[in-house]
Amino acid sequence: MLPGVLGLTRLQRALLFPKGALQPLPEALSTPGLDRLWLDSPEGPVEVWLLPGRGVDAEHPGPAVVFAHGNGELIDHWPEALSPYRDMGVTVVLPEYRGYGRSAGHPSEEAIRTDLRALHERLRADPRIDPERLVYHGRSLGGGAACTLLDGHPPRALILESTFTSVADVASGMRLPRFLVVDRFDNRKALASYDGPLLVLHGASDRLVPVSHARELAASHPGAQLVLYDCGHNDMPPRGSDYWARIERFLRESGAVGGAS
Repeated sequence: MLPGVLGLTRLQRALLFPKGALQPLPEALSTPGLDRLWLDSPEGPVEVWLLPGRGVDAEHPGPAVVFAHGNGELIDHWPEALSPYRDMGVTVVLPEYRGYGRSAGHPSEEAIRTDLRALHERLRADPRIDPERLVYHGRSLGGGAACTLLDGHPPRALILESTFTSVADVASGMRLPRFLVVDRFDNRKALASYDGPLLVLHGASDRLVPVSHARELAASHPGAQLVLYDCGHNDMPPRGSDYWARIERFLRESGAVGGAS
């Protein structure tokens, strides 16, 4: 790779994956029921947290949601915020990205795709999880991560929250050159291979990923549900909203929650 191109790639990844300022939270390791898993990767071990849903165990398998977080976050930040999933009887799976938190390596679209596919196979073999009731929930960059699984590993239901059509489109909206983008996370294209239920959640006042991205994603998928909240990018869900009620209703409608597959 030419030095100039290599420099541009490093610049894009530094902007897209600002992992250096993020520190793990030791107290999060004491989350009740936490099961820490590790995936093997060519760059070293990658951490995954599994938090069983209420009433779920090897004798009583249930649905699971793979929650992919945003680019400026760690899995450590999410156990408490996602506890309503566990209350529904949904096991929460939190995959970390390479180079984030305690995970080895360097993040990239290809690394995330590879690790999530390995995780998918791991989850399908886990006796606590009903493999036919896997749900993906991606927030911001995590929406791109979740969409890397759609071709070949579709979920029972998909939730995209504060997510973009593609990283290149976000760059263009910020008047940055599209050619800088090597990790494209083209969610609009990925959705073309998915025909399952889709819930799109977005802040109407989102300045980082404008609401037009959510409208376009929903419009590209027949039957998608689009829900807009009076909030921005990092204050979802807003207080007093029906956010969790919407999610639970969506999962029940999709068959992910409320009975065996």
